[in-house]
Amino acid sequence: MALSAFDDKDREPQISELEDVLLEAAAVWRELISRLESEFDPLTHDWGFSGKKWGWALRLKHKKRAVLYMTPATGFFCVGFALGKKAVAAAHESDLPRSVLDVIDGSQVYAEGRAVRLDVRSRRDLESVLQIARLKMTH
Repeated sequence: MALSAFDDKDREPQISELEDVLLEAAAVWRELISRLESEFDPLTHDWGFSGKKWGWALRLKHKKRAVLYMTPATGFFCVGFALGKKAVAAAHESDLPRSVLDVIDGSQVYAEGRAVRLDVRSRRDLESVLQIARLKMTH
């Protein structure tokens, strides 16, 4: 089973389906996109299928740079970042919760940076995600 609730490579997720899968987290999904759009204008949205293991995810880009990836799951969604060394260092100098820093530190390191993935289940998870997005885009 894929990480994403949408795993049919031949069918891009539709808004109505997204609402049904995310349930209460759908409002948080919309709020995250809205807040990122206000901070990183212009922000483009592109659905991409990353294979059977991952399924569909929504990539949000500012100009040519990916800000983050949003992967819908049942009742929540995952947000993925590729964080470079400078962004990781800035995260440690920030007021991010220790639990979030532990996720960052435990993430796999690749050439493009640490592959950080956070679950977003409610509005209280948004501030950390937004803070990481800001750190990523400024470092």
